[in-house]
This record gives sequence, C-alpha cells and structure tokens, in this order.
Amino acid sequence: MQNIHALAPGVETRPMSDRALYAAAQQIEASFLAEMLKSAGLGKTSGSFGGGAGEDQFASFLVQEQAGMMVKAGGIGLAEALFSSLKEKQND
Repeated sequence: MQNIHALAPGVETRPMSDRALYAAAQQIEASFLAEMLKSAGLGKTSGSFGGGAGEDQFASFLVQEQAGMMVKAGGIGLAEALFSSLKEKQND
C-alpha cells in the first residue's frame, strides 16, 4: 500500500488526527479504481506480441499504481465521501 505522503495533496492540509483516516479512505478509493480498471480490461496481455507470463504477473502492480496516481490527481471523490462518513461515525 501507499504511504500517506504519496497520496493526494488533501492529506497534508488535514489535522494530524485526521490524516491516517483520510489516507485509508484514499487507499480504499485506489483499490476500488484498480478493480474498475481491471474490469475495463486494463492490464490484459495484448496477444502473441505481449510480454508473456511476466507481463501477466506484474500487470496487477501496474493497474494498482495507475489507480493510485488517479487518486493522487484528485480521484473520483470517493475518498472524500468515505472520509466524511467515517469521520461522522467516529464522532458519534
């Protein structure tokens, strides 16, 4: 998994007590996006001129990194929604 500082800029602007929670929400968003990218066919070998077994083994790492970069660039807003919901539950 990614560390707090490698994720979207929103982490550093939050109070220290909220940073871990927001980072966890971003990791959940990255996992969700990785699954969506896999379902869309990203990371599948291209056929006879692909990278073979090695490409198949490392494709999931590439998809996960691409999803992490999507979150770092702002994502789809899922992390913010998750954070708000988790923070609300935490305060109850």
